[in-house]
Amino acid sequence: MRGNCRVMDVKRARTAGFCMGVSLALHKLDRLLQQNGAQPIHTLGPIIHNPQVLEHYAARGVTRQDDPDALPRNAQVVIRAHGVPQAVEEHLRNRGVEILDATCPKVKRAQLLIQKQASQGRKLLLFGEPDHPEVVGLVSYAGPGCLVFQDLETLTALPVEPGQAYVLASQTTQDRRRFEDVRAWLQARLGADLPVLETICDATRERQDEAKALAETVDVMVVVGGFDSGNTRRLVDVAVAAGAPCHHVETADGLDPAAFAGRRLAGLTAGASTPKHIIDAVESRLRAFA
Repeated sequence: MRGNCRVMDVKRARTAGFCMGVSLALHKLDRLLQQNGAQPIHTLGPIIHNPQVLEHYAARGVTRQDDPDALPRNAQVVIRAHGVPQAVEEHLRNRGVEILDATCPKVKRAQLLIQKQASQGRKLLLFGEPDHPEVVGLVSYAGPGCLVFQDLETLTALPVEPGQAYVLASQTTQDRRRFEDVRAWLQARLGADLPVLETICDATRERQDEAKALAETVDVMVVVGGFDSGNTRRLVDVAVAAGAPCHHVETADGLDPAAFAGRRLAGLTAGASTPKHIIDAVESRLRAFA
């Protein structure tokens, strides 16, 4: 209590913050920085989708390059946690670039599972964001005729024909509930023997399940993470679907006290690329609201 005013109480998700894949990617980059001293290090695209983390590494001298051809020959380059297309990795090796692969192991597993199915002549049906770097990489491991869709409505308009050999997979950070709807529709259309690759990672499922449970018990939800982060946006979707008003912020500065007027219990979770210190700051700011 503060005078006659109750301060905000906060229930924080146990799973909020870095997942294994993000922690591993950043650990690899940190180790390379320690070993290299002043030698330049590049990442091909953002290593993860969190602007504050990217600023931290830029201040330590890590250079982001989006164009593989812009990398100097013999450069040291770190492949982002989302992975890259096969042709890009091959192009880098042919140019003599020294590669440190920081692709999330769950993404790498999905790439190889898709590649195996493609070798058996199956066309990939991929549930994901078409322009997301992970999805672009996954598609490169599929055979011709791959179909990518980000919702059931889009899927139902695609030329999915019974009699054709298909395999279903998902971007690793997609919404599990929506994926099950996709699976059910496809199996009704193509038959129950449609191969389904379980490529949504456990960390994604656990975060979404906990976000849903939190959202059902609080007055308001706050999700912390980069606005470009797909898995963070999915947590917002899950919270909203559970019926909670939800605010997506990158840092504590994004919190508007007026938006929390009359709220007494906030649920707090965060995307898989959000650092702990940022989540801590958001929690402290929420607890200061009266």
